[in-house]
Amino acid sequence: MKKHILTLAFLCVCLFSWAQRTNQAYWSYIDRYKDWAIEQMHQYHIPASITLAQGLLESNAGRSRLATEANNHFGIKVGGSWTGPYIVQADDRPNDRFRKYKSARESFIDHSKFLQGKRYQGLFQLSPTDYKGWARGLKAAGYATNPAYAEALIRVIEMYSLNQFDTGKFHSQKKATTTTTTQEVDEFWQRHIIYKGNKNYFLIVEVGDNMASISKKTGLSLKKLYSYNDLPRDYAPTAGDIIYLKKKRKCASKEFKKNPIHIVEVNQSLFDIAQLYGIRLESLCKLNKWDEPHAVQVGEILRIR
Repeated sequence: MKKHILTLAFLCVCLFSWAQRTNQAYWSYIDRYKDWAIEQMHQYHIPASITLAQGLLESNAGRSRLATEANNHFGIKVGGSWTGPYIVQADDRPNDRFRKYKSARESFIDHSKFLQGKRYQGLFQLSPTDYKGWARGLKAAGYATNPAYAEALIRVIEMYSLNQFDTGKFHSQKKATTTTTTQEVDEFWQRHIIYKGNKNYFLIVEVGDNMASISKKTGLSLKKLYSYNDLPRDYAPTAGDIIYLKKKRKCASKEFKKNPIHIVEVNQSLFDIAQLYGIRLESLCKLNKWDEPHAVQVGEILRIR
């Protein structure tokens, strides 16, 4: 048993050494732009989950050339009445022109206004919580040429529980321990949101966080935090990491019942996948009939239920 635990700890450390992780970039993007998506939902009645999912896909979580050089997070081309600056990039044609914004916030606002156009009016007859209807409606209306665009949006929404923002019931604060001052609580919880996914609660690590500070603010012991997240005791979190506040589940949530697989992406480790779906690392191994964790290959298909 002791040997098994030591082997697991060693493999976990190896898995953590991978460079950029998919869930890090996506969760950092969600954490940064969720408030704007919710704001646009209240003003224009576009589901926040749809706005975030489109932003994630169209901008590659804020890392695309359009996003970094033109603040364009939604791939909106010049067209219509646009008289502002633009950037040239190959798309449907070699020299397609895309709108260039002064800020990312301006891009979010223009995206909402863009969807007020005639071709998208039918979407506003849908329930604001019907993200599947919105995703398929956007594809049917011609927002993107990718034939799998609707399903890609739905997959991202379900993978990252983005639909929790459509109801306004996501958890913005957790009670602090009695030893924490009001000022300290305000500073920490102004920077953090407690999310819900796979019948669990988690937060996203911000710059300056460490396991000790997370333990203090959440009232959970370091021992529990390490255990809940399959972490070695010397683990140092980095911005974008997911930290669960309860013991993870044995499989992915029921949203993935019809499609219970995950295809390994570039620079994605087994640990990343376990955190992404809120699955215990040991359980993820059992689902795939492995005796212990090991490195996974890009394109490899894993069972998550």
